[in-house]
Amino acid sequence: MPLPDGRQVVPPHSGDDFHCRTATTQATHLLSCRFFGIPDLTLYARITDMSYKKAAFIVLALGVITHTLWFGNPPSAVFDEVHFGKFVSAYFTHEYYFDIHPPLGKLIIAGWGNIWGFEPGFSFANIGEEFPDKLYLALRFLPSLAGALLPLIIFGIAIELGIGIYAATLAGSLIAFDNALLTQSRLILLDPFLLLFGFGAFWCYLMWRRRRASYWLLILSGTLIGAAASIKWTGLTFLAIIGTLEIIRIFYGRNNISPRKIILSVVALFILPITVYAGSFALHFSLLDKPGSGDAFMPVNFQSTSFVDKFTALNKEMYRSNQRLSATHPYSSQWYTWPFLVRPIFYWMQGDARIYLIGNPFIWWASTAAIITMLGIALRERRMASSALIIIIGAWLINLLPFIGIGRVMFLYHYFPALVWAIIGLAWLVDQFSNPRKMALGFGAVALIVFVFFAPLSYGLPMSERAQSLRAWMSSWR
Repeated sequence: MPLPDGRQVVPPHSGDDFHCRTATTQATHLLSCRFFGIPDLTLYARITDMSYKKAAFIVLALGVITHTLWFGNPPSAVFDEVHFGKFVSAYFTHEYYFDIHPPLGKLIIAGWGNIWGFEPGFSFANIGEEFPDKLYLALRFLPSLAGALLPLIIFGIAIELGIGIYAATLAGSLIAFDNALLTQSRLILLDPFLLLFGFGAFWCYLMWRRRRASYWLLILSGTLIGAAASIKWTGLTFLAIIGTLEIIRIFYGRNNISPRKIILSVVALFILPITVYAGSFALHFSLLDKPGSGDAFMPVNFQSTSFVDKFTALNKEMYRSNQRLSATHPYSSQWYTWPFLVRPIFYWMQGDARIYLIGNPFIWWASTAAIITMLGIALRERRMASSALIIIIGAWLINLLPFIGIGRVMFLYHYFPALVWAIIGLAWLVDQFSNPRKMALGFGAVALIVFVFFAPLSYGLPMSERAQSLRAWMSSWR
């Protein structure tokens, strides 16, 4: 049966507990549907294949276009590239280095650079230092590709959560039009991988819940969870979200789920991520077999110990070093300011050109307003609130509230996972209106205009002093 916006309602598959058909009472049905972490699938709307493909193509095209424009500009080191560039180079010299983050992101960039003939000659000593050749483009390519693919992943998640095609397309488009996400993914930085792997894991999990026979999706989800945690420890929030949903699913369906399937879930979502995480360190140690600057952080003769000893020692030191990051920074910010985009980060300057890590104000403020509105709806409806709403709010809180207890210096980019959930929340809210198509077009148009206005600060394009002042909407943005 077609809906007004072109979607097709497809009845749940008989016997599929994903759709809560195995509930024996109305109360159990409500509990399982509301809290399994899946939309109310008696009303689940599947869009037609053609409309889905067109929308997916639009979202992917927007991601590719925004990340292709001025690719490689500026041809000099920007912000934390001076750190991660050194770490990537170490895999070529085999000299041991220390970083507070797990090694997978640097390994990925180094591996791609090796394919394109990158050699460790550039020092990455200072922000603004010019690259001697074009090989730096190879190091920036994969983060940019990850950023270009993220809008498509978010579009897919929105669809799986039962959000209509127009609002889902808006969700993906807003990811492509956010200036902060764009800026971070144009450089030799780790966050693009964290977001791609983490949200990719969640998308695979949701698709597996609907296609229960396709266990490769669950395995892929677990692999991506491990990859996200192997980029930064904040990737563990995706394990918390997906693990919670799976535990709830098993609890409410315990009478219909065999022990074998429970074991498969545990292996895929818990054992496999641990294996991926440990494997990234095994490769890391195998490539860094020479003395280097990182030796000072490790126990004496640690290179001659077994893998378990080195793995344990390094992870302990990573934790301790994270705790010791108490020094102030002029562009640091507190967690409660992030949803309001109070303090951007000055990344780079050369002549009249500048790069600021500043989000699209319309997207950040509108998504924050959406989360606040959704919190009000959840409190009002309580047990009757839709599962998509509960998932989005819960995931946003899981990605933001842990920073309350962190004493180290923090920056705006720590909000990125929560920002993406807020954007999905905005799309969900738009989908509740009587005319989501018109609302999505309006929100998308405004977001595009604001994106273009702030784009010079994302791409590092020259601007007059007056033009720069016009973009400092708050005193804290200077």
